[in-house]
Amino acid sequence: MNQKILTLHLVSEATGQTLDSVARACIAQFPNTEVRLRHWNLIRSRLQLRRVLRHIALDRGPVMSSLTDPALQADMEAGCTSLQVRLLDVLHNAMVFLSEETGEEATRHPGGQYIMDENYYQRIEAMHYVLAHDDGQETNGLDEADVVLVGVSRVSKTPTCFYLANRGIRAANVPLVMGIEPPRALFDIKRPVIGLTIDPETLIEIRRTRLTQMMPTGRHAEHTTDYAYIDLEKVQEELRWARRLCRHHNWPVIDVTRRSIEETSASILDLIDVP
Repeated sequence: MNQKILTLHLVSEATGQTLDSVARACIAQFPNTEVRLRHWNLIRSRLQLRRVLRHIALDRGPVMSSLTDPALQADMEAGCTSLQVRLLDVLHNAMVFLSEETGEEATRHPGGQYIMDENYYQRIEAMHYVLAHDDGQETNGLDEADVVLVGVSRVSKTPTCFYLANRGIRAANVPLVMGIEPPRALFDIKRPVIGLTIDPETLIEIRRTRLTQMMPTGRHAEHTTDYAYIDLEKVQEELRWARRLCRHHNWPVIDVTRRSIEETSASILDLIDVP
């Protein structure tokens, strides 16, 4: 079956993150269509919108918008009608629904979710904390963490911590290395500790890719002293040891094999009971 190709224009008055997330979540349900996203962000004037419409005319495709300014959205609708392309306002129904439930009119403030409030500074603080406590760099401050992630090398501890920091969660991570005693502070803290594990074959592929990236051209990971790092039996033993350690200390374990960073983070937030 030939894959259909579709250009989808995303028009936002702010960073476009919300619109992009909605579009990608929906696109994932249509595997037989290749959707090419065109992002048009920070569109807050009619001049900017006219420029976007000119580009849409040159590369025709449906449009999803998240413009809160009624005048801009009206111009968007008129422009799409003129170009004979379909338009979906992803915020309209949600705002009408909430307006009816709250009895309050929407302020229609562009980028209203991006404000430098207490939550914003909490996210910045969490990001600084992750940088200071990545990969076991600083163990003295583990008691200040909201959660500590442990696991063998390359189970996505660091990217998961950074994603959690964007939610305002101070996440530290400590590597588990077979044959090396974990830092004493890890066993003394009163904060939640969660282990991450993964399928051995998947881990080997991740590690092999990493080693290949670090190798000079023409060399292979199997020919290096790091062979044990990607040897199946060694990796299986390493993962079993890490699981036993977690079980001994009653640390819950999340298998990240078929999970995205977002899904792993959602499971962590559920375990530490953060909404």
